[in-house]
Amino acid sequence: MQVFAILPAAGLGTRMAGPQPKQFLSLGGVPILIHSLRAFASVPRITAIVVAVRKPEMERVRAQIAEHGFEGRVQVVEGGDSRQESVAHALAAIERGSGAAPDDIVLVHDAVRPLIDAATIDRTIDAVALHGAAIVGMPAVDTIKQVERTAHGALITSTIPREFIVQAQTPQGFRFKLLQSAFAEAMADGFVGTDEASVVERAGHAVAVVPGSAVNLKITQPGDLELAEFYLQQQRAR
Repeated sequence: MQVFAILPAAGLGTRMAGPQPKQFLSLGGVPILIHSLRAFASVPRITAIVVAVRKPEMERVRAQIAEHGFEGRVQVVEGGDSRQESVAHALAAIERGSGAAPDDIVLVHDAVRPLIDAATIDRTIDAVALHGAAIVGMPAVDTIKQVERTAHGALITSTIPREFIVQAQTPQGFRFKLLQSAFAEAMADGFVGTDEASVVERAGHAVAVVPGSAVNLKITQPGDLELAEFYLQQQRAR
């Protein structure tokens, strides 16, 4: 069984309000994207990694891959205008290049979750092998309110019990054919999901949850980068 990892990294990262996309910002002296790649490259069961980036960034990423010793293990493909399109491009590249079998496993991971650990990646692979689809998720800590949007703001309509809620993280993993088929259905219907699991759920497949970690944060705003630096220093001090 082959296991492939896809890192969609074609986003512009506008919420960081910086001169370059957040996946190229430095974390501990290394680009965020490289931290994410390093985590997956450290897992022996990962057969190959595909990174989807915007066309102007492809040579830059290839140079970084060579600099950090990932040549031969990581393929760079052109991303799309949405995350879903970028993942679709990567799936097509895997099918062309490796002849993925229907039961092979594909993991999709946010390029800007640089502190994912190998143990969580391994647990996700195991869960996909068992259930066919699985994501990493964190239990909700705050009280969750469902609201109705009005012209004057939001009005609470109900309180959702926290035991019914998880906050989705990545990686999100699926049998190759399952994800490919769900994406094809979504494209035919013009549906764009918020993550890969939402596309697979829409196709009627159950998705399991693997326990995540607060350290596996998504770097979206400047404060997230500061927190990631703290976590990285703690890891290096061990």
